[in-house]
Amino acid sequence: MSFTKQDINKALETITAPGEGKSLVENNNVKNIVVFGDEVIVDVVISNPSLQAKKKVEVEIMKAIHDKVHQKIDVKVNVKVEKAAPKEDPNLIRGKEIPNIKNIIAVASGKGGVGKSTITSNVAISLAKMGFSVGVLDADVYGPSQHIMFDVEKARPLSVNVDGRSKMKPIENYGVKLLSLGFFTNPDQAVIWRGPMASKALKQLIFDGAWGELDFLLIDLPPGTGDVHLSIVQALPINGAVVVSTPQNIALADAKKGVAMFQQDSIKVPVLGIVENMAYFTPEELPNNKYYIFGKDGAKNLAEDINTKFLGEIPLVQSIREAGDVGHPVALQEGTVLEKSFNEITKEMVSELLKRNANLPPTEVVRITTMSGCSAVKK
Repeated sequence: MSFTKQDINKALETITAPGEGKSLVENNNVKNIVVFGDEVIVDVVISNPSLQAKKKVEVEIMKAIHDKVHQKIDVKVNVKVEKAAPKEDPNLIRGKEIPNIKNIIAVASGKGGVGKSTITSNVAISLAKMGFSVGVLDADVYGPSQHIMFDVEKARPLSVNVDGRSKMKPIENYGVKLLSLGFFTNPDQAVIWRGPMASKALKQLIFDGAWGELDFLLIDLPPGTGDVHLSIVQALPINGAVVVSTPQNIALADAKKGVAMFQQDSIKVPVLGIVENMAYFTPEELPNNKYYIFGKDGAKNLAEDINTKFLGEIPLVQSIREAGDVGHPVALQEGTVLEKSFNEITKEMVSELLKRNANLPPTEVVRITTMSGCSAVKK
């Protein structure tokens, strides 16, 4: 009786792995084959833990070897169970770097209508005026607005070749690069997508954008804590998050949830701070008066309660709304009180980012690329 390990292996190619639809050999279930004279030992790994599955594999191996090699071979089968790795959801995008982008900051709010997109656009412009290279990713899949705020509503990103790949060239205005789903959708039609489709569209905006070198990429998240937020923190190495709220209790309750989302053990994105929008109202005819329509110091008190930095406040001023509507954010208005307010908030955010990059370890879900000496942040 003469046979080889190859003969045994060929016989095992006829056996289907339980629940796999492939042979034991093709599916890499056979881990070892040992031949000693007329004795054969086969080590096999399967994912089905049932006793029935183990016994079936053992019997089929013995039968295949006896039928196809030699019926008098002494066959011993060792079946080990190993839990199969979970299949990856193709719509769930995992954290990986975007080349040449040094800092990624998510701007979020637990509640809609608190001015998160307004804060994002003006902080982006403040950063650009400080000399940084800045990009904005409008991740509000269902209600994009950054293309309006940057006065590029009718623009369309061009396709460019980058290292042999076709990518989208962001639209640029006021020194800020921008990609938004608003460039690709009809303004008169609602985007009615389930979570996986929204995540897929977001993945294209993120990784098919020809961003070039950026010191900062700001991500304007949709309100709430849903699929898009999870996709973002899984897709990108986010350095920190900024949470926007108005002073009233109902908004603060949602802002607290937004902070809690980033602090989840499975996410752990550092919250750089909280911005209070619509903090007070000052009528044009009474410039020294402040009316706290929505309450006073709500976001500031929340920041203290949850040990998070209070980055600053923005008043409820008609010119902010008007400037956003016409695509000319107020941070562009040199020498004004509002420009100074956004400038101070931006400086506080960058200061917290410096501390975060220097002192905190990489997050668990989102891998952080810590820059040596935080070289991206200019003095």
